[in-house]
Amino acid sequence: MIDELKSGIVRSAIFHTPRNAFQSNTSLEMFADGALVMEAGRIVALGDFSQVRRLHPSVPVHDLSGGFVLPGFIDTHVHYPQTRIIGGLGYSLLEWLNKHALPEELRMVGRDYAAAVASEFLHALASHGTTAALVFGSHFVPAMELLFDAAIASGQRIVSGLVVSDRVLPAGLLQTPDQAYLGNNELIRRIRNHRNLGYAVTPRFALSASDAMLEVCQTLLKENPASLFQTHINENLHEMAEVQALFPDAGDYLGVYEQFNLTESRSILAHNLHPTGSELARMAASKVSVAHCPCSNAALGSGLFPMRRHLEAQVHFALGTDVGAGTGFGMLKEGLQAYLLQRIHGEGFSLTPEQLLYLATRAGAEALGLEEETGDFSIGKSADFVYLRPLSGSPLAAAVAHADSATQILASLFTLGDSHCVKEVRVSGRVIYQS
Repeated sequence: MIDELKSGIVRSAIFHTPRNAFQSNTSLEMFADGALVMEAGRIVALGDFSQVRRLHPSVPVHDLSGGFVLPGFIDTHVHYPQTRIIGGLGYSLLEWLNKHALPEELRMVGRDYAAAVASEFLHALASHGTTAALVFGSHFVPAMELLFDAAIASGQRIVSGLVVSDRVLPAGLLQTPDQAYLGNNELIRRIRNHRNLGYAVTPRFALSASDAMLEVCQTLLKENPASLFQTHINENLHEMAEVQALFPDAGDYLGVYEQFNLTESRSILAHNLHPTGSELARMAASKVSVAHCPCSNAALGSGLFPMRRHLEAQVHFALGTDVGAGTGFGMLKEGLQAYLLQRIHGEGFSLTPEQLLYLATRAGAEALGLEEETGDFSIGKSADFVYLRPLSGSPLAAAVAHADSATQILASLFTLGDSHCVKEVRVSGRVIYQS
């Protein structure tokens, strides 16, 4: 293998979407025998291998022929404390929270427990080809410190933050607004100088955050302009009714966050299954992004994502796995589920393979404000990629061998691909996972 700290050419079939696949008919670029040239972890050239090799004749080659190199997947909504509770089927959102999620999140108060979960969580992301993630964190500062420290060691791109709540949840998960402010600032200071880490102000949802707690979130965002904001919105009809009762003057769920200036281009709101037309228009105007989590939405019976309405309103969205309430860490599976649910949605949008790739990669980078750094293989960006190689003799191997187009290969990867075909994952040219 080439020295991961030096220059090198990665040879493989290469796919990426350097343009918005919902706005461009030429978003997909594919090189059947491609070359990606790295220098100090940055992309300096991309193209057909024969042509690139002539221009870089002495650069060592890392030959990954027989597989496919894609930009690293970007997960825009994934809960770190829920790594060990995947598979709690048969519940609606609030039932599932009380039965599975909240008891598990209480266990994160133990440092040894949290350290083990952090390690398992980051390994699960990497082994599924995810190189960057917006992570819903823990309610406990020490558990967040452990996550950030583990991410520094692994080299992954992690944006996360302390989850804050001051009502409704079990007492062990609650903080006062003052405690939330101090805990957030402690963590922000801790990660400030680490290039691959980012911070996200994170109220769990409006249901568990008082006016005073949301005011703290507003203050934190004002004082820390590099930070993102993440929370949940319009996921479950019962949840929405309870939020309306707690905030009768807000008008709708989005209005709660608007009252505290929490909706802007730095804001990523998870789910948004039941938005009003007014909410969609206001989301577009404020340039918030939505994290679409189709596996979780189906598993909890929360509803079908109105993708066509988001597109028509020009609300940006990308994919998230959610994890505990979903079916795992696989962004390929999340893309497939998005496709399948749209096919049965009464007003669904029929997704193309290039749109699935865009949603799993560049769209996530755009939501996280990382589009100048990662998400595709444009020159100057970080060399973040996943190498997929079908198992010999597998249905996936047969499908890609007999595919008659680049889009058909992509369709097969999303339909049949899983963690078993993830062979190598890199961030800034550094290997973070090999099977």
